[in-house]
Amino acid sequence: MRVGLEEPVVALLDNAVRTAPSIWTRSYARILLAGDLACAVVACESVLGVRLWLGAFIPETEALLGLCLALAWPLALAAGGAYRKRTHGEGTDEFRAVFDGGIGLTAAVAIGAYVTQTPIARSFVMAMFPLALILTVFFRYRMRKRLHRRRAHGEYMRHVVAVGHRESVLDLVMQLRRQPHHGMTVVAVCLPSGSDMVEVDGVPVLGGFSDVAAVVSKVNADAVAILACPELDGAALRRLAWGLEDARTDLFVAPALMDVAGPRISISPVAGMPLLHVEHPDFRGARQLAKSLFDRVSAGLALLVLAVPMLVITALIRTTSPGPALFRQIRVGKGGKEFQVVKFRTMVVNAERLKMNLERENEFDGVLFKIRNDPRITRVGAYLRRYSLDELPQLLNVLRGEMSLVGPRPPLPEEVRQYGEDVRRRLVVKPGMTGLWQVSGRSDLSWEESVRLDLRYVENWSLFLDLQILWKTWSAVTGGEGAY
Repeated sequence: MRVGLEEPVVALLDNAVRTAPSIWTRSYARILLAGDLACAVVACESVLGVRLWLGAFIPETEALLGLCLALAWPLALAAGGAYRKRTHGEGTDEFRAVFDGGIGLTAAVAIGAYVTQTPIARSFVMAMFPLALILTVFFRYRMRKRLHRRRAHGEYMRHVVAVGHRESVLDLVMQLRRQPHHGMTVVAVCLPSGSDMVEVDGVPVLGGFSDVAAVVSKVNADAVAILACPELDGAALRRLAWGLEDARTDLFVAPALMDVAGPRISISPVAGMPLLHVEHPDFRGARQLAKSLFDRVSAGLALLVLAVPMLVITALIRTTSPGPALFRQIRVGKGGKEFQVVKFRTMVVNAERLKMNLERENEFDGVLFKIRNDPRITRVGAYLRRYSLDELPQLLNVLRGEMSLVGPRPPLPEEVRQYGEDVRRRLVVKPGMTGLWQVSGRSDLSWEESVRLDLRYVENWSLFLDLQILWKTWSAVTGGEGAY
C-alpha cells in the first residue's frame, strides 16, 4: 500500500511500507510530525527574516530560542492529540487538535515568560505562532485531500468486518463504497445464526455473531463494525471486545439512533451503565438568529460582488434563447410554506409543457425528475447548471429570509405531496442554496441518499457545519460533477 501527501514530502510516503494499515498510519504520523516541524521552522525563520529586514538586531540566544520554540511546536500538537490515527483523513478533530495544541503553546509561553520575568521577543508570540498555525492547518489540509484521492483508488483502506443483520450490513457496504474517503472497506460479514446467505452485495459471509474474532483473524481485519441488532447486548459486546483485545483490532459500535452525531450526543455513566444522552436539535433561539444574520449579510455582500457577472449572464441568456432571463417557480420552504424561488433560466420557455412527454425517460428514482441529457436545456443553460451559476439569483431568496445559504434542497409542491412522515422532517428548517447533497454527489445521488443527507443536516445543524459545507461547495461546483 502507499500513502501520498503533498510535495515536498510525497517521495517519502511513496517509499513507505505498503502493507498493513497499522504500518502506513505510523508512516503517515511521522510525515505529519516532519511537516509540522517544518511549518514551525519556516514561521520562525520568516519572523526573524522580517525583523532583520526592518533593521532589528537579533542576538544568537534569541535565534536559538526561536528554534527551540519551533521544536516544541510538534510536541504541543501531540499533547493536543493531533497525531492520533483516528483523526487522520476525516472530521474536524484533527484541525481542532492543531488549534488546541498551538493555542496552548502560545498561552504557555506568554504566561511562562510573564511569571518568570523571562524576556521573550513579542514577535514569537504575536507573529511566529499564528503563522505556524496557519501553515500547519494548510499543510494538513493538503495532505488530507491527497489521502482522499488515494483512497478513491482503493489505497490506504482499513479492512472491516461488518456484524449485524443483512439490511444494516448492506447499507454500510454501500455507504463506504460511495464515500471511500472514510478509508474503510468491508471485507467480511457476520450475520445472525440461521442465515443461509453466502454474500452481501459481493462481500462474503464468513460466520455468525459468535465467530467474529475468528473471522477477524482469518481475513486479517483492522476493525469490526457492530451494527444495531438486539442479539448483541452489553455482555455479548464486552466478550467480543475481550476477544479483539490482543490483536488491537478497532471496535466500532453503531447506535440504534442513526444520523445523529456531534455535540448532540454525550455518554453519561448512570448506575454503572453508560447511557447515551441525545439532546434535541436547536431550531430556535440565539443560534438560529445568528444563522439568519449570517445568511442575510453574506447574501447581501455576495449580490454586490456578483452584480456585474450576473448582468453578463442575463445578457447571454437573453441573446441566445428567446424568453426571460429569470425563471420563477413555486417551492416549499420552512414549515411547508410556499414561496417563489428565483433562478437563471436554463431551459426553453415551454419546458414544463414538454416535461409530460419526457416522463418515461426519467433517470431518477423516488419523487424527483431528472434526465442527464435533458433536451430542454439550452447551450448556455448547460454551462450554468454545470457550475451552479443558475442558482445565483437565489441570493435574493436568502436576503428575503425564504431560504438559507445552507440547508435541504428546496422541493416542489408535488414532491412534498408524496413525502412520508419521516421525509417531512426536511421542512423544519429553511431550504438552502447548497447543502450536504451538493457536496456529496449532487444529481448523481439516489433519492434515498438525498433524503438521508438532508435529514442528517437537519439533525446535526450547526453554524460550524454550515461553514464546512460552504467551504466544500466551492470544490464541488468547480469540479462540475453530478450537475445536470
